[in-house]
Amino acid sequence: MIKIGILGDIGSGKSYVAKCFNYPVFNADKEVSNLYKKNKKIFIKLKKALPNHYLSFPIEKRVISEAILAKKSNLKKIIQIVHHEIKIKMNLFIKKNKNKKIVILDIPLLLENKINKKNDVLIFVQSKKSDILKRLKKRVNYNPKIIKKFRNIQLPLDLKKKKSDFIIKNNFTRKSIEFSIKNILKKIL
Repeated sequence: MIKIGILGDIGSGKSYVAKCFNYPVFNADKEVSNLYKKNKKIFIKLKKALPNHYLSFPIEKRVISEAILAKKSNLKKIIQIVHHEIKIKMNLFIKKNKNKKIVILDIPLLLENKINKKNDVLIFVQSKKSDILKRLKKRVNYNPKIIKKFRNIQLPLDLKKKKSDFIIKNNFTRKSIEFSIKNILKKIL
């Protein structure tokens, strides 16, 4: 099995690119969202770590944002609690798809949390800053302060790009993405 890790800036289109591969995708953002909505154990752990913020279940995105903005150390506490569960879910996903030729890992903090293995293929999704900003502003819960906090805990984009095996320039057209993916798959299969 070949594991492909998708890297890039927030809003660069990593999830879109991941889906275009047409192989099983582990989307960490979706899994985190499910944890907040469906996992009472996570709620209890977050409530214990940040009692002033997590008052009711399921956890609303607004509450998470408020907790992150309230205190610098809160984001790290949240990540520590959630990351452990996401790693378990990712391992289950890999086990479930062990007979697949390729799986795609769409995990924002893949390198930061040392989730990738040495032989994984890393692909950097590069987009224009203006396109990224336009897309981010369309998000329902867009908050530049939250985005800045997340960018601050991520490795520099230049380093992620340097560590990548391939770069996909995302101009947000399906045709160009599919062309890039086809070329990458030819090289790795």
